[in-house]
Amino acid sequence: MFRNVEGTNDLLPGAQKAIVRTEIWHHVEEVIHQIMLRYGFSEIRTPILEHTGLIARGIGQLTDIVSKEMFTLERGDTSYVLRPELTAPIMRSYLQHHLEQQSGVQRLYYLGPCFRAERPQKGRYRQFHQFGAEIIGTDDPRADAEIITLMMEVYDTFELTGAKLRLNTLGSAETRPKYREALIEYLIPFGDALTAISRERLSRNPLRILDTKVEAERKILENAPCLPDYVDQESLSNYESLKRLLRAVEISFVEDPMLVRGLDYYTRTAFELEYGGIGAQNALAGGGRYDLLASAIGAKNPVPAVGFAAGMERLILAMEASGAPLPTVRPFDIWIVSLGETAGKKAFEITHYLRKSGLRVGMEPTKRSMKAQMRLANRADAHRVIILAEQEMQTETATVKNMLTGEQKSIPFIELVENLTK
Repeated sequence: MFRNVEGTNDLLPGAQKAIVRTEIWHHVEEVIHQIMLRYGFSEIRTPILEHTGLIARGIGQLTDIVSKEMFTLERGDTSYVLRPELTAPIMRSYLQHHLEQQSGVQRLYYLGPCFRAERPQKGRYRQFHQFGAEIIGTDDPRADAEIITLMMEVYDTFELTGAKLRLNTLGSAETRPKYREALIEYLIPFGDALTAISRERLSRNPLRILDTKVEAERKILENAPCLPDYVDQESLSNYESLKRLLRAVEISFVEDPMLVRGLDYYTRTAFELEYGGIGAQNALAGGGRYDLLASAIGAKNPVPAVGFAAGMERLILAMEASGAPLPTVRPFDIWIVSLGETAGKKAFEITHYLRKSGLRVGMEPTKRSMKAQMRLANRADAHRVIILAEQEMQTETATVKNMLTGEQKSIPFIELVENLTK
């Protein structure tokens, strides 16, 4: 007996847990599509399978994703990866298809599965789903602000309260090595007090230590050099402009000089949206500016870009934890109950035409008893039930019962569709 792979989920109709209920996924996806459309973003879809080199060069050889968490496969001399994120594939698509030749900056959004080979836990899966948006082609701080306001609009629409927006500036690629050296110099004396993971990061990717959730390490970092002290003046000026824009539209945020993003392609703006009700994995969404990504994956010139990525599963977990409204299973407009072969054929015919008229119609194609079929109609929360038995076939009328009021009436077959679709 096979089971789903650990760290993956089947999405089921009417399931008890919100995270695997297909009705909730449909609702969330529909709302995201509507918001993106309203903000002027167009959907982009890239393949799940990408070249390993794209991801490794795009997000950084020393990141945890590339070094530990990728699902890779070989075919001949070529290495492929199941995409662990979507920003690098989207930039690849932007460059490959010369989207810069279209008028204006590109506003792109996406929804889709990603894959990471990490230890599954609540809010962290081996197959998970991301949605997000990118503005490609401008380094104006208004683009950064627009991306953040778009992200916040999604969570506000789902009535998710209590989320905290953290904000920082990472500066330029030219100034970051100075901070890296200062941070290493500060942390070396604390080497024995660091976890094995942080000691490994100290030599490979020391900025990732700033993300630690270990309380003892956070105490050590309280007196560490602050990243904004090493940021160039132009990046600081952009950061101040961004903060003014967010305040102008009443988006609250907390400045966090320790906030870094786990991927190498980020520069300047970095942000993260946190929510405390979903366990240890409390980041709902995050993003920032990544002006150097295009060059990292082969472009002749840098391409300014900014975006955010968010987890669908974590959004749904947060909605459930916060008591935000969740959609219920849509009831059937009509359920058709029939007894006997002749009535069964007529039931099939009526079902077909009522569905073509736009109604949601249910029918059980079995030989269950009338009582059993009525129970199914009740479970389906059907508004009305059409009953077809020997008497109805003789009189060529259908008995229609209003399940809310209990009222019943007979309607001739030839008038049934017109009557029920008024």
